Amino acid sequence: MSGTFVGMPAFPRAAREAVRDTTLRGNLRHATRTIRDKRARAVAELDDWAALREAGKQIKDHTLRHLDRYLVQVEEAVTAAGGTVHWAADAGEANEIVARLVEETGESEVVKVKSMATQEIALNEALEARGVHAYETDLAELIVQLGKDRPSHILVPAIHRNRGEIRDIFRSEMSEWGRPAPENLTDTPAELAEAARLHLREKFLRAKVGVSGANFVVAETGTLVVVESEGNGRMCLTLPETLISVVGIEKIVPRWQDLEVFLQTLPRSSTAERMNPYTSMWTGTTDEDGPRTFHLVLLDNGRTDTLADEVGRQALRCIRCSACLNVCPVYERAGGHAYGSVYPGPIGAILSPQLRGTGSEIDASLPYASSLCGACYEVCPVAIDIPEVLVHLRERVVQGGPAVRGGNRVVLKPAKGHAAERAAMRAAQWAFTRPGALRAGQRLASRTRRLHPRTLPGPGRAWSGSRDLPAVPAEPFRDWWQRTRGGKDGAK
Repeated sequence: MSGTFVGMPAFPRAAREAVRDTTLRGNLRHATRTIRDKRARAVAELDDWAALREAGKQIKDHTLRHLDRYLVQVEEAVTAAGGTVHWAADAGEANEIVARLVEETGESEVVKVKSMATQEIALNEALEARGVHAYETDLAELIVQLGKDRPSHILVPAIHRNRGEIRDIFRSEMSEWGRPAPENLTDTPAELAEAARLHLREKFLRAKVGVSGANFVVAETGTLVVVESEGNGRMCLTLPETLISVVGIEKIVPRWQDLEVFLQTLPRSSTAERMNPYTSMWTGTTDEDGPRTFHLVLLDNGRTDTLADEVGRQALRCIRCSACLNVCPVYERAGGHAYGSVYPGPIGAILSPQLRGTGSEIDASLPYASSLCGACYEVCPVAIDIPEVLVHLRERVVQGGPAVRGGNRVVLKPAKGHAAERAAMRAAQWAFTRPGALRAGQRLASRTRRLHPRTLPGPGRAWSGSRDLPAVPAEPFRDWWQRTRGGKDGAK
């Protein structure tokens, strides 16, 4: 899906290294707890939050069921409004389309709105290979880019950095990318923001090409919507002469009226605001107002394959609010880099293995990057049952089975390293379907409980290495029930 994360180890190894970084854990703990506490207060203000959540789910599910029709409607509406629509089956096609469109303008620089889709396809790297430099203009994305780093959060890509680290990055790197940081720059938020504003302003005023994603695309009018907090998006979307938007096909909503739901739930779930400071909408092109040329690149890149999975397709409802990251105990300790994807946290653990497949070691490990506590489902504004999809993908990793990859129906082989787990599940199935054998096993386990090890031997170490083995009771439940309640109230 993205060349940015090639070579990443499986999640357990990456997370093991991350949790040893006390600075990282401190930064994450402070940031995620602050955001989630503010979000809880913002959501509590709405008496109809549950109804809005259900409405968002229904709108997204309806759109996904009829996506073929709405995609055609988007193309017709955008074309009628003066834009041009391009279709990209994968990252390679999308990058080729964008690079060609930029080259046709004769420019060698573009300014970018924060966009998960362009990170997903590694657009910056693809443009750099063609001699085009892409400047990130979101403050957090700027920090990541200047620091030669990778994003670690959907909403706040530089969440793993503290103010002192950001100041040092600005001091050492800004001069290599344009206007240098002011002398004697401190780590106060106001000074850091002002340094970024001055650095970016010259790029906004010089750039002829802008690149964006979109939070939503309204099918009935061909309108694209970007919500953001800093105003950099508004500059990128209005000042350049050419605007190229790369948008995943799941971002479509049928009607303008549908935005009413998401423009309430998205800001409260993401930034804990009642509404976004900047909500930019544009429909095609208009003389003497905004870009003269507009291109929309509709990106598949595994989304159609995901849509074919009746359980996993709910991941495509995601509106990228990041609420699930902020409540996840695993993300809070491991950080986003351990997930090996631009989509970290619980949503990344179910989205990346579907978009990219479970063939690689990192993708096969992601469905296990969860305690299954369910907190992610409770806060999701479109009610994605992330634990359900995690368990579904774990079954796919261990057992293999039918799936859709590249638009073709295939039978996946079980991932390596799960032979012992499959054997254990087969043994459990055998025992659970034979009551006599199960009863005998339970009695034997109770009578030998003092001899049980604290950790499992062999392949079982992978399970007990991070968990306490449950203590076996002195008496099986069935025996206790028969002894205390046997024959009473009709019990047998």
